[in-house]
Amino acid sequence: MQLPDSPKIPKFMQLVQWIYQPLQLMENSAKAHGDCFTLWLTKKQPMVFLSNPEAIQQLFTDNLSNLDSRGSAQILQPLLGENSLILLSGTSHQRQRKLLTPPFHGDRMKAYGSIIANITEEVVSQWKIGQPFSVRDSMQEISLRVILQAVFGLNKGERYTQLQKLLTSILDLSGSALRSTISFLPFMQIDLGSWSPWGNFLRQREKIDQLLYAEIRERRHHADTSGSDILSLMMSARDENGEAMTDVELRDELMTLLVAGHETTASALTWALYLIHRTPQIREKLLAELDRFGNNANLDEITRLPYLTAVCQETLRIYPIAMITIPRIVKTPLEIMGHQFEPGTLLVGCIYLTHRRPDLYPEPQQFKPERFLERQYSLYEYLPFGGSNRRCLGMAFALFEMKLVLATVLSHVDLSLVDNYSVKPIRRGVTLGPSSGKWLIMTGRRQKADTLVGV
Repeated sequence: MQLPDSPKIPKFMQLVQWIYQPLQLMENSAKAHGDCFTLWLTKKQPMVFLSNPEAIQQLFTDNLSNLDSRGSAQILQPLLGENSLILLSGTSHQRQRKLLTPPFHGDRMKAYGSIIANITEEVVSQWKIGQPFSVRDSMQEISLRVILQAVFGLNKGERYTQLQKLLTSILDLSGSALRSTISFLPFMQIDLGSWSPWGNFLRQREKIDQLLYAEIRERRHHADTSGSDILSLMMSARDENGEAMTDVELRDELMTLLVAGHETTASALTWALYLIHRTPQIREKLLAELDRFGNNANLDEITRLPYLTAVCQETLRIYPIAMITIPRIVKTPLEIMGHQFEPGTLLVGCIYLTHRRPDLYPEPQQFKPERFLERQYSLYEYLPFGGSNRRCLGMAFALFEMKLVLATVLSHVDLSLVDNYSVKPIRRGVTLGPSSGKWLIMTGRRQKADTLVGV
């Protein structure tokens, strides 16, 4: 088998660059080798990056017996657990996905709207006029409080406070490229006590596990079938055989929801506020849409505003949180666009490069929400949440939350960027996030705020 071309640098250096300069590695590889290239990011398996929509379509629609996702995202296993939906494949994945789907759709999801708006208002009320603040910290607080209340129904108490503190702390352990290194290099995953990076991670994970299992035990002991939070719905769900999720399955899915539903949304919101305020005409157009909405707004209608929706879509195009799709492992010989792939090869759709194709997105470096009002993109051209049976289960919830938080923030306060402050994309674990810093400043409060979000 002749693999697609690979950068002319040693395999270990490809991994190092993937950790520290992933965007540069992908861009340079695409410039040199086109839509399809190979990187060596594991010891044994080549990983082929595909950024042509036709190739991605075949990857997403090929017979599932030819491809397998089990074990291909093992980098996440220590944090999420082996029963996480992200790590499952085949019938196990189908079963778990069915059990987890109901809380994220329809009226159940919309029930969280007032929670999102109220938490955002509380956080915004802490900002002080004339004082720069960390946007990422504020967005993390909002997204974590939202997910804790939506998942557990918790908004106060000792367990809530401890979970909030521990989740923030454990995610900060991979909050930069340097700190992410331990996730990519198994030989560094050695417990040398609480002072060592891996030892610190294991001890924090154990504390979180204790809290999660305590909550599960309590819920099982005091069963409440009327609960509308996601954990209650997960515990009452049954598969086709009438079986419920085990405690371990619940723990792993809770960790998946808490991590994926918190960290990713915070990054997307931070990027959105930066891009909106870096481009004054976009900010003014968005404010005009919100202001035209009048005094009888409700949360569901706000999420359907076309320009607000386009701003969120363009944010996730230019800086997708996930740079690549969940890797698929080739199980039987497979051909995609003239390339023959043998069993064991890892195939990924490159979200970042696909979103930067000038043939799909003219002037791809420019933040232009209008492009989503002018054209409808296919599921293989625009894929910030992945695709096929591996598309992010929380996609609708994430977009719902993103729109409501932005609408609430922008209708309550006037903000501006601190002069000459540049925000750069950096690695945060397996995701792409904005660099930190106090680069936004509140210049005033808006009088009309309380009429716009219907709370």
